[in-house]
Amino acid sequence: MRKGYLLLALLSGFFAVSLGAFGSHGLKNIVSSEMVAIFNIAVEYQFYHTFALIAVAISGHWLKSRALNWSAYFFMIGTCLFSGSLYLYVLTGQKWVGPITPMGGGCLMLGWLLFALAVWRSRVPE
Repeated sequence: MRKGYLLLALLSGFFAVSLGAFGSHGLKNIVSSEMVAIFNIAVEYQFYHTFALIAVAISGHWLKSRALNWSAYFFMIGTCLFSGSLYLYVLTGQKWVGPITPMGGGCLMLGWLLFALAVWRSRVPE
């Protein structure tokens, strides 16, 4: 198990719950329903990749691979860029953050591919 990744995933889960609660209860009085929906997408993707990072952390017990480490890095970076840019956009209205979101999505996709590569290359019996 990779303790550091697990701790980061657990903190990410905490923040996803906190931000989700804020989005559901406090945000709807501040921004439009369209912006609340965008904020909720950010929360959803943060949750998905929190669970992905937990899987990577636990897989570290069986899989010894640089691809697994890179997968974790791309999940963390991608979550910050993807969800973070959407949070920032909704809370500030700054449109300059728009191009950051797809870069985060690309990092998330790369994280999944690297995780798959780590599993594919593993010597763990089926």
